[in-house]
Amino acid sequence: MKYTSTITVEEKHLACTVGSGDLPVLATPMMVALMENAAMLCVQGELAEGESTVGSHISVSHVKPTALGKTVSATATLLSREGRKLTFHVEAHDEQGLIGEGEHVRYIINKEKFMGRL
Repeated sequence: MKYTSTITVEEKHLACTVGSGDLPVLATPMMVALMENAAMLCVQGELAEGESTVGSHISVSHVKPTALGKTVSATATLLSREGRKLTFHVEAHDEQGLIGEGEHVRYIINKEKFMGRL
């Protein structure tokens, strides 16, 4: 299974805006969020009613900057499922090529039970 999420880099996605850096480039936390979004949506249609997934671990490299106005796509590919544990390969690209990649783990949860733990 594979899913791709795409954004156009806006001011709200910049490192200097989110506080993860002081340059007007795509912030690493925003790249990671896009990767997580792709992984979440990758399996969403396969879940039972009342279920969702939550991220528990991500290990990625951010290897190239992306400027304001550029398009970024993150693709999540499901590598394995072990019970409730889902492991994905994630990568992000802009118009010039690869900007980041790594591995992301999510768990299938029951929404009501999960929120009851707050």
